[in-house]
Amino acid sequence: MNNSKQTNPSVTLHEASSQYQSNTHKIKWLAKTIVTLTVSLFLFSCGSKQVENNEEEVFVSELLDKMTLEEKIGQLHQITSQWNMTGPAPEYAQGHEERLKSGLVGSMLNVIGAEATLNAQKLVVENSRLGIPLIFGYDVIHGYRTMFPVPLGEAASWDPEVVKLSASIAALESAAAGLHWTFAPMMDVGRDARWGRVMEGAGEDPYLASILSAARVRGFQGENLADQKTIAACAKHFAGYAFAESGKDYNNVDISNATLHNVILPPFKASTAAGAATYMNSFNTIQGLPASSNEYIQRQLLKGDWGFDGFVVSDWNSIGEMVAHGAARDLKEAANMAINAGSDMDMEGNAYTNFLAELVEESKVDIKIIDDAVKRVLTVKYRLGLFEDPYKYSNKEWEKNTLYSLGNKSAARKVARESIVLLKNEENKLPISKSIKSIAVVGPLADDKDAPLGNWRADAVANSAVSVLEGIKARAGKDVTINYAKGCDLVTSERNFAGEIKFNTTDRTGFAAAVAAAKKSEIVLLAIGEDCFQSGEGRSQADIRLKGLQMELFDAIYAVNPNIVIVLMNGRPVAIPELDAKAPAILETWFLGSEAGHAIADVVFGDHNPSGKLPMTFPRSNGQIPIYYNAMNTGRPGPKNEVFWSHYTDQSNAPLYPFGYGLSYTDFKYDNLAVDSSDPSAIQVSVTLQNTGAVTGTEVAQLYIRDQFASLVRPIKELKGFQKVTLKSGESKNLTFTLTEKELGFYDNEGNYKVEDGMFDVMVGTNSTDLLTETFLLTAEVVQ
Repeated sequence: MNNSKQTNPSVTLHEASSQYQSNTHKIKWLAKTIVTLTVSLFLFSCGSKQVENNEEEVFVSELLDKMTLEEKIGQLHQITSQWNMTGPAPEYAQGHEERLKSGLVGSMLNVIGAEATLNAQKLVVENSRLGIPLIFGYDVIHGYRTMFPVPLGEAASWDPEVVKLSASIAALESAAAGLHWTFAPMMDVGRDARWGRVMEGAGEDPYLASILSAARVRGFQGENLADQKTIAACAKHFAGYAFAESGKDYNNVDISNATLHNVILPPFKASTAAGAATYMNSFNTIQGLPASSNEYIQRQLLKGDWGFDGFVVSDWNSIGEMVAHGAARDLKEAANMAINAGSDMDMEGNAYTNFLAELVEESKVDIKIIDDAVKRVLTVKYRLGLFEDPYKYSNKEWEKNTLYSLGNKSAARKVARESIVLLKNEENKLPISKSIKSIAVVGPLADDKDAPLGNWRADAVANSAVSVLEGIKARAGKDVTINYAKGCDLVTSERNFAGEIKFNTTDRTGFAAAVAAAKKSEIVLLAIGEDCFQSGEGRSQADIRLKGLQMELFDAIYAVNPNIVIVLMNGRPVAIPELDAKAPAILETWFLGSEAGHAIADVVFGDHNPSGKLPMTFPRSNGQIPIYYNAMNTGRPGPKNEVFWSHYTDQSNAPLYPFGYGLSYTDFKYDNLAVDSSDPSAIQVSVTLQNTGAVTGTEVAQLYIRDQFASLVRPIKELKGFQKVTLKSGESKNLTFTLTEKELGFYDNEGNYKVEDGMFDVMVGTNSTDLLTETFLLTAEVVQ
């Protein structure tokens, strides 16, 4: 990632654009000629949309016909930046510069900033034979400069509009920094909290992940990719990455076809329907084949059955890693397998540039395969408007006025508030009483301005987040005494993106100050959790309990002041049974981004009533993992008063906090659940929701079903609907859900969707455990 400061470019954007228009004209002249010809041919026989589509098709086909095989292969080659692109290439990167000038690179990643992208684009457009522009990609996961909550945290909002807002601002800032394409959203359904990349996804449920992933795609891409304020999305990782054995990143995946079609693929299918411009395949094997060489999922499903017309990019050298997997003898064979299977662009693998031409000459790769891949890449570039103006995104003034604006920070605060989950609140410790006079803000993360930014932070400025302490001080006012003490360090090494994290297990010298702060305060806010680089790619952990001295610090404070509110920061579910047993209040705040401290203060002081719900189950211990709500029943589900049933002998089967769980500062009551199955094609489910508490609150009402008997065993519960409803104190609302064949069916082992008649349970409630239940009979009419 290039974090260097940008300097003035050698030419202005206006000058660069003028040079392009007057000196090259290669692409724009061709585009204008084709547009004129197309309009003439189709004006009287086609609607405007068809004309537009034909213009795209004709333009791309005409350009493809002009390309040499070497130039075509170049479009399938993505490289990372070897220098900051704001000056001449150093000697070690001059080979890359020559390839760019020759038009033998189709995309670059890790080139960021309006000036750097302008300079890189000029190298290609003004020097190569055809002037085909680059597409610049970057890992914009939860914001570009303005950081939003990590995606798992945003998923806790259970609100597609909130997720869409976050992605749209990330797109706006990325586009202003010269980028065209993000490697997001990640929509891997994750059931294993040990896997570090659960922070990048939407949790354990395919229904929720489908809705939120599609919303994120729409947020990135808007209504039109040619809009300068949007960027292309990338649905990743295709497929099965989160099911890595033992939760270890990059590990193998061994799943059934039923799991593939019913759990893993639905978010990808939904994102395709939402218009995702690109896909990224995954590092793992899936049913014995590396995903990069899996023709079934890439060609038959994605490009065939689903009609996807964008392109598929490999993950970083995932094609080359097929050799290490033992699937290919060498890089040449890996290139052959990947391109034939449907992997269009090679990210940093050099497999295609080194061997595709040779493979075509040997008739191992049909030129039609190459042409199809290149057309897909050119089509996305066309839809982004890069042929019309390759420099349209590289505007330094726009960049300056857009990044980290007040409006963007305000949106980040809103999204962060919606992502907070209230896990426990005994005796209504929260919100803090308006009459309170002293608050202790304690913990290794209490005044940390970097941790809230989370991992995969794009171009965020280090230590730029609002800390918990800052947020509390700003909101409490001058009449409230804030007693701060760090207590202890979480880590002993300097925090950085790469390298091993060393946790503090010996230095307790700060305990005394923390205990003293707690003694003289009415309430304690204890900010503990994970280091921000504990979760993320390559950050799998065998033990998801709190690290270092944090639990000791809690015990020391609890001994002198048990009036504690835990402010928990983390990028994955953590096992905290001891905290749940003792602490009267626990707030799950994830890594909330740039405005974390303000958002936390909004909730702590009651300016915002929390409504977040867990998108992923929290286990009691590491031994329960993987644990998820939508499991299959067993032949001995229990419970029984004997040993021979499916359970642990040393711990409850139940999670610490179930999927969908989250409290409010008010109370909600569900009543009058009813099912009307008179129209089997549209089953109507109704329930009355009432706010029985004293304040206005927002509830996420959740609907689950169970197909009691089926040709394939179905889960004991499956989320099939939810509604986010705000009610005043005492207010009631009748909620209605509709179940159609879309919600009532499932995929068999051959990938065929089917709806079977039989008995169904319908469950509605506040989380996946506390539910009202009714049963109905689905007749054969809906199946026919």
